[in-house]
Amino acid sequence: MADTSTQSIVIDATPERVAAVIVDFAHYPEWVAAVKSIEVVEEYEDGYASQVRFRLDSGPFTDEYTLRYEYAEDLSRIEWSLVAPSKMQKQQDGSYDITANADGTSTVTYSLAVELAIGMIGMFKRKAEKMIMDTALKELKRRVEVTR
Repeated sequence: MADTSTQSIVIDATPERVAAVIVDFAHYPEWVAAVKSIEVVEEYEDGYASQVRFRLDSGPFTDEYTLRYEYAEDLSRIEWSLVAPSKMQKQQDGSYDITANADGTSTVTYSLAVELAIGMIGMFKRKAEKMIMDTALKELKRRVEVTR
């Protein structure tokens, strides 16, 4: 079982606005640097994606994988899991928890657990996880705050 890492960021937007950007998978290649292409494979009856295929290229690491998504009714929690092992990953489970702050901002808490298909020393794995999470949260913040 993979260890879970968690980080949070405050975004100057409502939770609804943050959630709208997160579930707009078609536009990920515009603002997520490592994402080269996205394909919504399946949708729920309400139109939200239930399975999304990602193609990543972050320099030395490339991967293609499909994630299964589930949503809280009010989109305050968006969670996902890896459908099947990929070239680089045996397992991936993650979530965004979005809460409103009194000043009109939102706190987004990102949790991620990844079990790699390749061996990696613990210290390097933790550093890579931190970099992935830092980048993901900063890219999300920038996208939400710039596209208001």
